[in-house]
Amino acid sequence: MPPSTLEQRATEPPTEAPARARLAWLDVLRGLAALAVALHHATYYFTPRLRYQVFEWFDPGRYGVLVFFLVSGYVVPASLERHGRVRDFWIGRFFRIHPLLLVASVLGIVPFILGIRGLRAGLEQYDPVIATLAHVTMLQDVLAVPNTLNVLWTLSYEMVFYLLIVALFVTGTHRRSAPIAALLVLAALLGGAVLPTAVLSRAAGTGRVVVIAAVLLAVAIAAAASSRARPRTAGGILGGVLAAVLVTVNGRITPWEGLVILAVMFAGTVVYRAQHGQIGKGAAALGLATVLAGSVAAGVWSAARTMPRPDAHVFQVYWTGSVLLAAFTFAGVMALRHRRMPRSLVGLGVISYSVYLLHPVLLIISDQLGGTPERDDVLRLAVFVCVLVMVSWTTHRCVEAPMQRLGRRVARRLGSGAARHAPPSGGDRSASIAAGAPGASVTPAD
Repeated sequence: MPPSTLEQRATEPPTEAPARARLAWLDVLRGLAALAVALHHATYYFTPRLRYQVFEWFDPGRYGVLVFFLVSGYVVPASLERHGRVRDFWIGRFFRIHPLLLVASVLGIVPFILGIRGLRAGLEQYDPVIATLAHVTMLQDVLAVPNTLNVLWTLSYEMVFYLLIVALFVTGTHRRSAPIAALLVLAALLGGAVLPTAVLSRAAGTGRVVVIAAVLLAVAIAAAASSRARPRTAGGILGGVLAAVLVTVNGRITPWEGLVILAVMFAGTVVYRAQHGQIGKGAAALGLATVLAGSVAAGVWSAARTMPRPDAHVFQVYWTGSVLLAAFTFAGVMALRHRRMPRSLVGLGVISYSVYLLHPVLLIISDQLGGTPERDDVLRLAVFVCVLVMVSWTTHRCVEAPMQRLGRRVARRLGSGAARHAPPSGGDRSASIAAGAPGASVTPAD
């Protein structure tokens, strides 16, 4: 396909109504995941006894983020391939994630500025420039820098995933999702429990590692977004190597869990590829079974090696329950994707990013204004959820949606300029890959 034709297709705005109907099941998953994480943290404040009883067998927070990671794995690589250009992918990611992230981060440090409470996890002990730079990269959790808000750690693994899929895309190996997912979970089993955490930051200093990582990240993204093949490939590989190194030896969480998270995300990609006929169903089933069994086994084995027996047993139970329930939730909602989804859950999914980022801020405000109840207070929990939904709807409407529209306009404008200067034949390797992907024309953008 000539580059000009592909670029015109890539910059055409999608038809919103059919896309919304087609993706309702993904919104339901997002809504369930965001609500689970918000309730996980809210029950600390409002219903601690109830939370303790649930936590003995099930971790809503882990369950929620695992569902989120499955959805990201399903949608994000498809978004990259739909656009056909790495540059458009990074523009979309920036305008989708960073504006609300900036708002939430600023709100998260307001209590510290006002002297109401300290920053989370002693963040005030870090150089503010270094801490800010780490958060701008979105890699702070694998740079040994505490998160401004407790939920931001997952965004670091989203960023790692973005770098990895770009590396696979520019090298033409992006269809190998099933073996990659299996290899990641096997790495978690075989070496994840013995790999060190934050070893680079301890050896070279957090500030130095943050600066080097930020420079490498900027170079990798800029090069991968190039219209020239060699810089694009080199940039993609550089970003992938940076991501792999940080996860395996410099993460805040233990490497086995970081590797399992990436395996879960690639499992979501496997589902997408099998659904669209890009890989065989047998290979997909084998890869998914390996990830599911390996994820459970990695958590169980790591707990047995590193925790006292009573704590290990508790962790093994709720880790296993969370992994299995996340997998069954994704599979169950996907099986119902052709049916009409509940509007309330679809709507919750649309504002799920706001729900996810803003609920810790509202909990801080609630704690300062109303304190923590001595007994379980289900009414306060219900009021909190209602307020959270209203605030999230507002920020989605006033921050998220306008910035996403701006991102699409920027991508279209840059794409139009590129199309005017495109050569009459040939084209880049990434565009050719995307053009040949079955189902690419109906792939949603996340």
